[in-house]
Amino acid sequence: MANERNYLFTSESVSEGHPDKVCDRISDAVVDLYMAADPHSRVAIETLVTTNRIVMAGEVRGPNEVTPEVIEEAARRAVREIGYEQKGFHWKNVEFQFYVHEQSADIAQGVDASAEKDEGAGDQGIMFGYACRETEPLMPAPIYYAHRILHEMAKARHAGLTELGPDAKSQVTLAYENGKPVRAQSIVVSTQHGEDVSQARIKAIVRDFVEEVMPEGWVGRDTKFYVNPTGRFVVGGPDGDAGLTGRKIIVDTYGGAAPHGGGAFSGKDPTKVDRSAAYAARYLAKNVVAAGLADRCTLQVSYAIGVSEPLSLYADLHGTGNISESELERALRRVMDLSPRGIREHLNLGRPIYERTAAYGHFGRQPDNDGGFSWERLDLIEPIRAELT
Repeated sequence: MANERNYLFTSESVSEGHPDKVCDRISDAVVDLYMAADPHSRVAIETLVTTNRIVMAGEVRGPNEVTPEVIEEAARRAVREIGYEQKGFHWKNVEFQFYVHEQSADIAQGVDASAEKDEGAGDQGIMFGYACRETEPLMPAPIYYAHRILHEMAKARHAGLTELGPDAKSQVTLAYENGKPVRAQSIVVSTQHGEDVSQARIKAIVRDFVEEVMPEGWVGRDTKFYVNPTGRFVVGGPDGDAGLTGRKIIVDTYGGAAPHGGGAFSGKDPTKVDRSAAYAARYLAKNVVAAGLADRCTLQVSYAIGVSEPLSLYADLHGTGNISESELERALRRVMDLSPRGIREHLNLGRPIYERTAAYGHFGRQPDNDGGFSWERLDLIEPIRAELT
């Protein structure tokens, strides 16, 4: 997006009860099981949900104590905590099918460290990180507020607002003037609701959350406001639409305001650079912007399967920087080891911290005391500055 022009930009979010997000959460619950048992486990789990059925497939390598029965229990617990006790999708009655096998030996020999080589990347690919000054967490404003609307609705639902159901979507269109967001042009929210709840009531509930979340003065008389445009949303979740792990990658990252390499995050252990290197790229980009070196920063990093060192690191400051991109690229390589092992150790990713990432974005969150969202820390500001002096 251009820095100095007027335009509209839109991002969407989906709630934890959206069918695809149910799958992301189940897959990440399995990652957490393995990380808790052995931080060197290998996990690549895909989940499908539909009416009264959960299907899991993939490959793993880890402790025998993580049995199919333990995994099924974690899947049902995740569905229960989301809030699904519907006739067509109930955590207790849903059929669970399990098609998980051992990790391929061909992949293992490329990823595992040995006397001759360091731990290699779990796959080839390109990953991106991004940060900008549009919001306090240094995230693009449209995706940030789209997430927050749904997150606040979910917290109220879990606290007892029974009129709302688990499945919901939001879409926020912001007007930019001179490259900065200034007001909401339109807001769309679709939310599952109880059979007997009127659309007028749903609209009033949603509007309260929107006005609570959006900055003062951004929602006005000219803002177009749509709630449940189809007129009814009782049947929802996996009973209304099938879900799959990894289908909401733009929701998970920057809402389309920055590139995405194509790989999903959920269901993957940190040797999968689709996940860990995207976290590292966000971490570096956020610290670059927080250090006052640019108003916007996009980073790209690339890998080959089985190779430890990244093939490339590319920086774009979008004309907002006070240093050169080439100088920044050299500095970033010095302040952080971007090998899979280096990323995992620097961000301490070998822990059960992944299920919480499965909804409302992997980025722009507050770092947790137990190390969750460690890639959102701002502890590289001074090291980066020191490398550039």
